[in-house]
Order: sequence, then C-alpha cells, then structure tokens
Amino acid sequence: MTDEPDCSDSLKAFGEVVKVLRRRAGLTQEEFAPQVQYSVTMVASIEQGRRFPPPQFVDRAEGVLDGMGVVRAAAKHLSRRPGLASWFRQWAQMESDALALWTYECRVVPGLLQTDAYARAVTSSVPPVKDEDQVSEQVAARMARASLLERKPPIATSFIIEQALIDRGTGGPDVTKDLINHLLERSTRFNVELQIMPLHQPDHSGFDGPLMMLESPDNRWYAYAEGQRGGLLVADPKEVSIMLQRYAKLRSQALTPEDSRSLLRRIRGAL
Repeated sequence: MTDEPDCSDSLKAFGEVVKVLRRRAGLTQEEFAPQVQYSVTMVASIEQGRRFPPPQFVDRAEGVLDGMGVVRAAAKHLSRRPGLASWFRQWAQMESDALALWTYECRVVPGLLQTDAYARAVTSSVPPVKDEDQVSEQVAARMARASLLERKPPIATSFIIEQALIDRGTGGPDVTKDLINHLLERSTRFNVELQIMPLHQPDHSGFDGPLMMLESPDNRWYAYAEGQRGGLLVADPKEVSIMLQRYAKLRSQALTPEDSRSLLRRIRGAL
C-alpha cells in the first residue's frame, strides 16, 4: 500500500520552511543530509514538496536547524498521508474516526499489527526495488498508522489472519518470533480481538480474498477490498451486508482468541 505522493500546497510549503531554515543555518543539502540521517536525494525531494517527510526527519530537522518549533508546526498541517497508496488514503482517513474496525487478511499480517522489522521485510520484498529512504518512509507510515489502536476514545478492533502468514517466516526466525510476541501483547488489549484461521479449515468463507469493515461515527458500515494495484471502497448497504455476513462467518470458523494465542505460543516454541 505505497506509492509516490503527489505534490500538494502543504508539502511544498513544508519544503520551503525546511529550505529557508537550512539556508539560515548556513548548511548545504550535502551538509544537512547526514545530520538528519537521510540521503541528499531525500532532502532535495522533501524541499521540493515531492516526498512526505517521515516523522524521524521532522524531529531531526527541528533539532539540527534549531527551528524553535516551526518545523514540527509546519508538519502538522501536511495534507498527505505518508507512504500510503492513493487508493488507500480515503479508507485510512475513515479509520481515524471509526467506532469499530474489522479486518480479515490472507496475504500479510495487517499493518496495524506489524512490527517495525516485519514491516521492513514486507516492504523490501515487494517490487519495484526501493532505496533505504523509500523503505524507511513506508515503514514509518505503517508504524504511525498503528497508533490508531492507542486512540482515545478507543476503537474496537477485530482481526482474523491466516496461520500461513505466521508460518511463512517473513524476515526470518527472529523477526517472526518478535512478531508473535507483538501479536500476543496486542491481543491482550481490551479493544483488540485477534483470531487465527487454522491451516486446516475446509469450511472457509474467505476465498474471495481479504476484506476490511468499519463502523462510522454515524453508525453506518463501510467495506474495503484491495488488490494488487488498487482498492475498492464499498458503501452500498446491500453489498456491505454481504461482506458483514462473510466476516461473521469467518469469525465462527477461526480459532477463538484464547486458542489463537495458544497456537501462536506453540509456533513460537518451535522456532
């Protein structure tokens, strides 16, 4: 769920702020880049309003440039979501206000449950080849989005993920073990329900692929389905009803939350 951001007035304005402060500090881009731990190309792209600044860039630039809070203040008004594909941005915005969020995934552990290392392994694995700055930007976006689970008022979440996603071992044994520990910790939270769909489940309602559901503040339900290079937001009540039925069936077919935690512990013990 990543692509290059389009230019926006807020991105250009942020870039100008950084450029003015950098020049005031008497630094060239070549001198500034290593101090914020990003490449010269990344710095140039941010100053030109072509790349969304990762949170680490904002914090480091604030310190290096002695920005008196100006850099952080400008970053608060950016209108683009970092590292998120254009087709996903509307759904991501709806998530931020949702009362409930339900997710079934058969391709990759949902972004809201990923660790930094797992997100990096996933991002690096999918073509086209990305440089370190691109990977860092996309991973930062995913980690920032995960703060949704800490939101107040809280959002009620349900996750159903295929056992195969854990067994795949993305990133290697250490990354997988860290991921399992993270899933176990997340699953004990009052607003997170995690269920594992076991490998052996002949009666399976998820054959049409992953899906996401959310309840809006006005108590309407919406659905979202994503493919290789695009996503579909579903608002028609009849279609949403079908997807709600499918998710309800998936819940009954997956392991209970407690059995899911037991399975995760057994997989971790076998690593």
